[in-house]
Order: sequence, then structure tokens, then C-alpha cells
Amino acid sequence: MEPEAGFFKQMKGNRAEQILRELRQKGEVSLTELITGLGVSAASVRRDLAKLEEQGLVRRTHGGAILVEPLLYEPFRYDSLFQNREQHRTAEKRRIGLAAAELIQENETVGFTAGTTTTHAARNLRNRHNIRVITNAINIAMELSNCAGLKTFVTGGIVQWAGSFSLVGQVAITSMSDIYMDRVFVSVCGIDPVRGLTVIEPEEGLTFRAMIHQSRQTVVVADSSKIGMVTPALICPISDVHVFITDKRATDKAVAPFRERGIEVERV
Repeated sequence: MEPEAGFFKQMKGNRAEQILRELRQKGEVSLTELITGLGVSAASVRRDLAKLEEQGLVRRTHGGAILVEPLLYEPFRYDSLFQNREQHRTAEKRRIGLAAAELIQENETVGFTAGTTTTHAARNLRNRHNIRVITNAINIAMELSNCAGLKTFVTGGIVQWAGSFSLVGQVAITSMSDIYMDRVFVSVCGIDPVRGLTVIEPEEGLTFRAMIHQSRQTVVVADSSKIGMVTPALICPISDVHVFITDKRATDKAVAPFRERGIEVERV
């Protein structure tokens, strides 16, 4: 498989960051791709991969490397419902997560609601520095907890249903009252230009709403299957959304109503 034309030439930063970005887009990459794209020797690439593996960011394979994506949390390893939710549209979620993470600047305070797409976004911060993270997601907090460059805060609350990893309820809401964020990234079950952002459980909707209320910017991260969907619990009206990142399956017709309402839409 040939590397994407011009991809590495467009990249800035050191080789390790270039390798990570390629892996974040594809999930895995061959040694040949990296040698050709970076224009360096096999020995240099292997040294870079060895350093990234020591940091727990990649896992070397016989012909290249794969991105470490610890989605199979041990208690849920054999839970088929959890597996199906995590593996739905993984490629799209990976691209959306990467695009979302690239909005985040050093010294910002950012929030992540619970969700599979926000998990992909948060995961892209593991090699970043000087960023404060607020989340109601147990799994996101766990994945970022050993990252020296990040300071991660977790809301209180209760986990309403297994596999959601979402802390909700009055304790979670109250914990947000003294925290302000530069931007919050929100996963949804549905996004509709008239009905707004929705999830299944009312308690989760209220918790996500509290996070949005404390943030300067709201970024919705959702694959195109969520567009036009409306589920029982309102998070917030569409007027509270500033940026919507989705995938390229979203048609011009589908995203037009959001752009008409002044929302910046990015399809990746």
C-alpha cells in the first residue's frame, strides 16, 4: 500500500509526531510506508518506533506498527454489546477524533463527554503537553491518567449503565459549577437542526448540558449516521453548537441546515 501523496510533506514537527499522525489516521502503517514517506533509513524509523513503543503509544509489528487503542477494557472483553458499540464506524471515528484533537492548543482546558467518538479525540492527546482535561468518562480518564503532559480531572457521579463509562447525576453536575473550559467535545446519539443534540438517558443529557454551559466553545463529534436522529433526552438546542465534525459520508444536503445556523461543519 502506497503512502498518501504529499501527506508527509505537509506535516510539521518531528518524525515521531509524523508517525503518530499517520497511525491516528489509519490505525496501522507499514515500515515501507514510513521509510518512503519520511525519506529516512529503516534503522531511523525502527528507532523512532521503539521510542514510541516505550511510551505506550504504538505497538511494533513484524512489518510496521499499529496504534495502541486500549478499547478492550478487561471487564468488557467478552461483552458483545460493548464490542459492537466500540467497533461501529471505527475508521470514521478515528478521523473525526484526530480532527477534533487538532483544534486543541497548548495551555487550554478542554472537556470530553463520555462516548466512543470523544474517546478517539481524547486518545490523540496522549503525547501532548500543558493541557487540562475535564471528563465525566471513566475510560477517558483511565487512558490519560499516565500522561505526564496532561492534568486530568474527573467529575463525580454514578455510572447509570454498564459499558457507558459515563458519570452522571447531581454530583457530576455540581462538580462542574466552578470549572470553566475553552472548549468541550460532545458525543451524541442524535444531532438534528431542529431538535438539537440528544442522547438516550435524561441524566446523561443533563450532565452533558452542564459541561456545555461551562465551556466557551461546543464541538460536536459524531459520524454521519447520527445526523437527523432524535433520541429521548435533550442535551441542548442546536444554537449552542459552534463546530460540528463528522465524516465524508455526510452529504451537502445533510449539513446545509447546520451551516445555515452559523455552525462550522468539517467533514473528514
